[in-house]
Amino acid sequence: VPAAGGEAWRSWLRPPLPPRSLLWGCEGQLVTPGRAMEGYALFLPLLSSALLLGFLSVIFTLVWVLHYREGLAWDGGAAEFNWHPVLMLTGFVFVQGIAIIVYRLPWTWKCSKVLMKLIHAGLNTIALTLAIISLVAVFDFHNTAKIPNMYSLHSWIGLIAVILYSLQLVLGFVIFLLPFAPIYLRAMLMPIHVYSGLFIFGTVIATVLMGITEKLIFALKAPAAYKDSPKEAVFVNSLGVLVVVFGGIILWMATRPHWKRPLEESSKIQQKLRGNQEGSGEGPALKDCKDTENPETELNSEARKRNLNLDDAGQRSTM
Repeated sequence: VPAAGGEAWRSWLRPPLPPRSLLWGCEGQLVTPGRAMEGYALFLPLLSSALLLGFLSVIFTLVWVLHYREGLAWDGGAAEFNWHPVLMLTGFVFVQGIAIIVYRLPWTWKCSKVLMKLIHAGLNTIALTLAIISLVAVFDFHNTAKIPNMYSLHSWIGLIAVILYSLQLVLGFVIFLLPFAPIYLRAMLMPIHVYSGLFIFGTVIATVLMGITEKLIFALKAPAAYKDSPKEAVFVNSLGVLVVVFGGIILWMATRPHWKRPLEESSKIQQKLRGNQEGSGEGPALKDCKDTENPETELNSEARKRNLNLDDAGQRSTM
């Protein structure tokens, strides 16, 4: 805190927007949504429905393995295998779905972007951890029971989804959470990051449906075979419907452009600066050279020039 009186004190009370905002991918700590959410009356019921359906999916899975199957254990038997659907539904479906839409919750728009990135990354890390544990359970069960691994389409697509999800998480952490990636690289990779996340989530939903169908075919034998629609088959088919509807709601909410988190003020300024540079024929390389030669040419605001040293000090403190 600066000494009382003087221009430094007034600047500290009313700090300007950061001129570069590169550290930790945080485009300024002053988050101003700037507008109320359009279609909030529809967003809230969809969010409530998604939470309810996701929670019911987890409950249905627990009822399936505890009531109709052998329960839960870690002994190499069938009860250990049952951890596979429970953890996959909980982590790879429910938690991943919430991680996808967490940026779109309007109550978080006043939170700093870096905090939301940490929450997003944390939820995805939890989902991946649960998925890996579920894979360990199923491989351990197969090895104990002398059942071949990786022979079904369900296992192929499922393992590919886990690998892609791991790469998505690592690259997202390196590019969007750590402060080293340049702004133009983040802007270029963001559409790919968003599309790949939705693609992986849709792939997970399809893999879950294949998995529960495969399990029912193998587990239900005459006189209560799958084709005879016993109570367990009807119950688990209902679980599949819940998963599909949950995934559909999440994908719908994640693709509505008017429900996106509003840009922060400094992000808007950076976009304007990039637009001006594109209009004058300047590319990212030329911009970087100009920044190196004269950092103040990026800013036209007198207030920012006056507080450049203060902002640089704040950035070094954040680092």
